[in-house]
Amino acid sequence: MLLARALALLTAGLLLTACAGTSPSSPPARPSPDDLIKAATQLLTEDCLTRQGITPPRPGQGPASQTAQQRVADALFGAGPAELSLTLPTGYVVRAHTDGCLAAANQRLYGDQRRWFHASVIVNNLRPEADRAHLTLDRVRARHRAELADYRRLRAHAVREATALLNHTDQPSTGSTRP
Repeated sequence: MLLARALALLTAGLLLTACAGTSPSSPPARPSPDDLIKAATQLLTEDCLTRQGITPPRPGQGPASQTAQQRVADALFGAGPAELSLTLPTGYVVRAHTDGCLAAANQRLYGDQRRWFHASVIVNNLRPEADRAHLTLDRVRARHRAELADYRRLRAHAVREATALLNHTDQPSTGSTRP
């Protein structure tokens, strides 16, 4: 159920993005960095699922069996114990897998899945950390300058990779070539 909702939201967001801002008299709207990364992530995860013989779920699709849903979830999100873990200053523990199609997409786009996991979890939880510590958001950001810099670098890398992928160049933006 969670998997179907997540994929439905991702697909709906991409469809809305693709349809928004276009009229015969105006040039097509340039996709935002978030939209580029989401579209590339969806493309990569769907390709990964397809290579495993799994038909990617689509919005409006009838419910699959529990076994089929678990197979898709394991292929998409990874299986077994999570390999990445970070305990936040708020006490919450965030975990993620390094296997699965989503992890492979993150590795491809961000270039370093472990660094992206660490930086993105920290950056996405700055407000709760500030609230818990009774500090301003600026003070908490100052504490996490390194993570913020890493986040920006990795995100810029992901935008370049997503752009290259979606432009069908399928070449890494670093200029290197694949065998």
